[in-house]
Amino acid sequence: MIIAVPTSGGRLCPHFGHCEEFTLVTVDSTGKTIENTSSIAAPSHQPGMLPGWLAGQGAEVILAGGMGPRAVELFNRAGITVHIGAPEEPPEQLVQAFLNGSLRLTDNVCDHPDEGHGGQCGRH
Repeated sequence: MIIAVPTSGGRLCPHFGHCEEFTLVTVDSTGKTIENTSSIAAPSHQPGMLPGWLAGQGAEVILAGGMGPRAVELFNRAGITVHIGAPEEPPEQLVQAFLNGSLRLTDNVCDHPDEGHGGQCGRH
């Protein structure tokens, strides 16, 4: 399974639409171990394109700080499960906590509606 984490400066970027890159973490969900970590530059922002793009990278799960409800819906339609409210930590730490069942999720840091935004949190 591949878990995608929007990152900037080696840590989770709290506003999904503003991340510099996506860290893709390949995991063995049975053994609850990280097998590989790679980073890929975030594509230029185009409303609604990230779900298909990340699905094409093999992502099945996203750990995010904040994301608008329309974006969550689009990711779910693309077969990607979204977990919102993750803290600003290094992606490997977040993923290992997720695998162990100890990841503490808080409130969605996205505090604006999705109107005209294609579902991408990051208008701040």
